Amino acid sequence: MTTPIPTRLDPGTAMTDEQRAAFERDGFLVVPGVLSDDEVAHYAAAVDRVYEEHAAAGKLAADRSLHKLNAVESCHELAPLLDHPKVFGLVWSMLGWNVHMYHSHLDVHPPLTEKKPFRFEWHQDGGRQNREIETDPRPRLSVKLAYWLSDVSETGRGNFQVVPGSHLTNWIAGPPRRDVEWPNPDGAIEVTANPGDAVFFDRRIWHARSNNYSEITRKGVFFGYTYRWVRSREAMSADLPGLTPVQRQLLGLADGDGDHAWGHYPDQVPLHGLLKENGLLDPDYPPLKP
Repeated sequence: MTTPIPTRLDPGTAMTDEQRAAFERDGFLVVPGVLSDDEVAHYAAAVDRVYEEHAAAGKLAADRSLHKLNAVESCHELAPLLDHPKVFGLVWSMLGWNVHMYHSHLDVHPPLTEKKPFRFEWHQDGGRQNREIETDPRPRLSVKLAYWLSDVSETGRGNFQVVPGSHLTNWIAGPPRRDVEWPNPDGAIEVTANPGDAVFFDRRIWHARSNNYSEITRKGVFFGYTYRWVRSREAMSADLPGLTPVQRQLLGLADGDGDHAWGHYPDQVPLHGLLKENGLLDPDYPPLKP
């Protein structure tokens, strides 16, 4: 299976005022119909191949699930999702042009055949950032895109769970240990979505994955974007073929020296140039000032 290579560079469109207001209020957006049926089939088949390779090698979790980091290097066919024009504008609209993809994973969660031991999984992304940054609320720092390749239009299918508006809350009530039975946070919901929909969310929103007790295998691909002065969690080969300049930026393959990653040379940054060419820089929004 070959990777569909884009025929032209397309940065997507800027976030609308309505989307920005909803995102700032709720901490997440559901974007319907991002992927066509053919795209869903293509990317699902690629993820299935990775899953079968890990199954054959005995590398699945005990519940037969797969949480595979470094999505693009693990499955090169996923590269076009890095900057899919139907949703990529949400990323640079929030963070500006000095960004890269610092964290990614593909997930496959088959139906659970027995009740899973309780574990309180609610968290904010960022790990130690949430312990070591002292502001209240903590800074956004990163955003995440989730592409759904399976039907989670009903609850109970391993849905993405969130507490709307909790991205502005540094703390929620939780158990003394994660294995102590505890209710979901007040206001928690399971986000429903169709295959091909995307969810865009603030890293600070309190979220968790629900257990999948349905008859449908949950499949999704997640990309986390942050400023290029926040370094990648993942080692990346420099010789991946067929990537656009913007995709190379997002994978950390066009960083230059340390000052380059801090944004001191905007004319050398592929996404800055692409937004400038398309008139999408915005003098009224600091991260997008020309």
